[in-house]
Amino acid sequence: MNMQTKPPHTAAEQAILDSFAEMIGQLPGDAPVTAARDKLLSGIADAGLPTRRIESWHYTDLRSLLRDVPKPVGGSAARVDPLVRGSLVLPLVQGQSSDLSAPAGMELEPYMDLLVSGAAAKSLAGRGFDDLIGQLNGAFVGDGYNFSIAPDQTIDEIIEIQSVQSGGQVHNRFTAGFGANSKASVIERHLGDKAAAGLSTSVSSLELEDGAEVTWIILQGCGENDQHLGQLNARLGAGSTLKVYVVNAGGKLVRQELHIEVAGEGSHFDLRCVNLLAGDSHTDVTLTLGHNVPNTTSSEIVRNVVLNRARGVFQGQIRVAQIAQKTDAQMACNTLLLSDDGEFAAKPELEIFADDVICAHGATVIDIDHNHLFYLMARGISEKSARGLLVNGFVDELIDELDNEELVEALESLIEQWLVDHG
Repeated sequence: MNMQTKPPHTAAEQAILDSFAEMIGQLPGDAPVTAARDKLLSGIADAGLPTRRIESWHYTDLRSLLRDVPKPVGGSAARVDPLVRGSLVLPLVQGQSSDLSAPAGMELEPYMDLLVSGAAAKSLAGRGFDDLIGQLNGAFVGDGYNFSIAPDQTIDEIIEIQSVQSGGQVHNRFTAGFGANSKASVIERHLGDKAAAGLSTSVSSLELEDGAEVTWIILQGCGENDQHLGQLNARLGAGSTLKVYVVNAGGKLVRQELHIEVAGEGSHFDLRCVNLLAGDSHTDVTLTLGHNVPNTTSSEIVRNVVLNRARGVFQGQIRVAQIAQKTDAQMACNTLLLSDDGEFAAKPELEIFADDVICAHGATVIDIDHNHLFYLMARGISEKSARGLLVNGFVDELIDELDNEELVEALESLIEQWLVDHG
């Protein structure tokens, strides 16, 4: 009889198990929470890190890519200025939240409180066998924020969730509920240290009631040696609108998942993603989008700039249920490949079970248009500056869709600085 033996744990897998043994006594939670953590960790121990044999991880073989896991305790981190002045900052310094007062129409509490009370126990379970991010975060999560916006309430200030890390491990969760006809803009900002290597996981879960309008910006600016695994889950009620902007501008190994369920008629989802990739980094953005009811719309545009030996991935799957007639879903992935050593893999997918829909997807890979470059240089602009202008124009088009001028300027400045640092 042939017996298949499980391969030995990699160094990273063993480091995860060792970290759990070291941290479990300090992680918050009652008995059900601890039991949920143990179950999740056992699943990771049994299955190991995902490999290319798992379809959703085909382009990001984590068992090969995640080679080192830092010790749990990092250095000292400090808050930074908000991206936009006057924002309501929800700080997480080295993974620890603060006690804050919420403005009128908003309820706010540290996620640690949900762990301590046991209210978070059921929500720690992952999405399935291939949900390494949910499993890892659920096993280790120590804090974060839980907030809700009251029905018919508009929050004028931008809410900035600010996670600042200096090495070590940080595992946070953010849960947000948006009442009927409420409006809010949220920045989920991840910052790392250039020198210290860190591992961070984050899971954000959004619930939009009927008519809610939400803009959620994920700004990932981790250090060049950091590893960041992020996940956004969202469910849209009838007539609601969710606009998600993702800007990846850092990190050694990054995977950002987005799992969106369009569950109410008349709802709309937008994704605008900018991936700025340099060095020998690996960045993966994976989207699953379910249109589950009739008369819904969505639009996804991903723009990528690839330098040096960087490697990027975009996997985008749109599923249209049989009942979801009159769905209009459009997806595009455009890559500016500026190095012979760089790579970008695009895998758009459509699964359509309805017959009265408008759905399309496409992907392009290009270099800078040399006619445009010549035009600018002929007018006295240096080649480096001309390239910067063309790259800026390629990605700024998406940022310009935001309706907050100060926020647009802040994001464009961040992109411009990245190009200066890496151009």
